[in-house]
Amino acid sequence: MKRALVTGITGQDGSYLTELLLAKGYEVHGIIRRSSSFNTQRLEHLYQDPQVQDRRLVLHYGDLNDASSLNLLMQQVKPEEIYNLGAQSHVRVSFDVPDYTAEVTGVGALRLLEAMRETGLTKSRFYQASSSEMFGSAPPPQGENTPFHPRSPYAVAKVYAYWITINYREAYGFHAVNGVLFNHESPRRGETFVTRKITRAAGRIKLGLQKELYLGNLDALRDWGFAGDYVEAMWLALQHETAEDWVVATGESHSVRELCEVAFAQLGLDYRDFVRHDPRYLRPAEVDHLCGDSSKARAKLGWKPKTDFRALVKMMVDSDLELAREEHWMSQRTKT
Repeated sequence: MKRALVTGITGQDGSYLTELLLAKGYEVHGIIRRSSSFNTQRLEHLYQDPQVQDRRLVLHYGDLNDASSLNLLMQQVKPEEIYNLGAQSHVRVSFDVPDYTAEVTGVGALRLLEAMRETGLTKSRFYQASSSEMFGSAPPPQGENTPFHPRSPYAVAKVYAYWITINYREAYGFHAVNGVLFNHESPRRGETFVTRKITRAAGRIKLGLQKELYLGNLDALRDWGFAGDYVEAMWLALQHETAEDWVVATGESHSVRELCEVAFAQLGLDYRDFVRHDPRYLRPAEVDHLCGDSSKARAKLGWKPKTDFRALVKMMVDSDLELAREEHWMSQRTKT
């Protein structure tokens, strides 16, 4: 039974990756931050699976800002695979908290790598969750050889994490890889991210719980895939015999406006009746067009996306419509 350590386990990617690893027979250890409220909702269904008792899912308190907690966990868990998915991952928020973003998203990766080195886990395999935001204003298609031009504190921090991962690979012989994942979404996406903000609003507007939706740049183009497909690429990247860096993407780009159109149309609505532009949601430095070239991952890892854009949007709208129905039912119950 392999043992994996996952940072960011309570997030969208962490929950899908945990499902995948448990299905493959792993013992999975996750790092969570101490909070006054529970933040493990995305993992709750796994605890109800009787097989998890055999395969084990263990959560530990720790923080990417705290090197001592990471060193202690490395000594206790002794993982064979480490997946660093933890980050302050909201691009717009990174302009408001750049220092914190740099510490967690950038230096956090260094703390993990250094904890591996200091505890003698130099034979363990390390996966760094890199981001298409690192490409910034570089023209598409963006692949492994495309120069980075980050346009936000988040993207800059990710570039640091990317290069420190390569540095430990070259300096200490670590089996450390970067997965440069383009935008990947799901019903588990946080509600402050634009895709989920749109599908959540569509369901609420359909049931009369919300009147309008305010967005920033409707013309931004992104390469959107399904998070459940993308975590498979993470795992495949660590199983590859050589430590390399990988771009993971669908190779198709769609605008925020098109996403609105498809999401609202699924519920028989015209997005133009409800979506409003609000300059407050614009970034200080915009990224206009991201579209990935994942030909290397497809050829050498045998990976390819299984879920297309429209199927992804439908999946998210269906899920958020159910949430809206529950919300509507609760509001009606409260009135009576």
